[in-house]
Amino acid sequence: MLKAVNLALLIAYPVAWAAPLMRAGLDLPLFGLSEISVLSGLRSLWQTDMALAAVVTLFALVAPYVKTLGLALVHFGRMPRRGLAALQVMGKLAMADIFLIALYITVVKGIGLARIETAWGLYLFSGCVIASLIIGWRTDRPGATRVT
Repeated sequence: MLKAVNLALLIAYPVAWAAPLMRAGLDLPLFGLSEISVLSGLRSLWQTDMALAAVVTLFALVAPYVKTLGLALVHFGRMPRRGLAALQVMGKLAMADIFLIALYITVVKGIGLARIETAWGLYLFSGCVIASLIIGWRTDRPGATRVT
């Protein structure tokens, strides 16, 4: 079961990256809201702040995907189990990205100059990261000699 869910994450992550995380815009009646995804946010960041874009790319794209690939290698016996500790760190980095998104939403709502709404992609991305953390914990649990 862990193998199947982990392999499904290899598909779910790219979908979550392209899915709308939030809709944002001016808090005025005639202005629509723009959808923001991980990928569109990164595209904008690379044009304005390359250092922050590199950090977000690491947290949102690289860390969760490397962890998922690493867990798959462990599950199929292609990587030793001693690498699980490093993979768990990768999963925690992905959680930092979710925290930053939540912080951004809270700050924008608190200022009151713009309107922001969460979208289904935020829940999908959060679900992927949480599923990956659970898979990692289940794989790394004491006494787990065989991954099912």
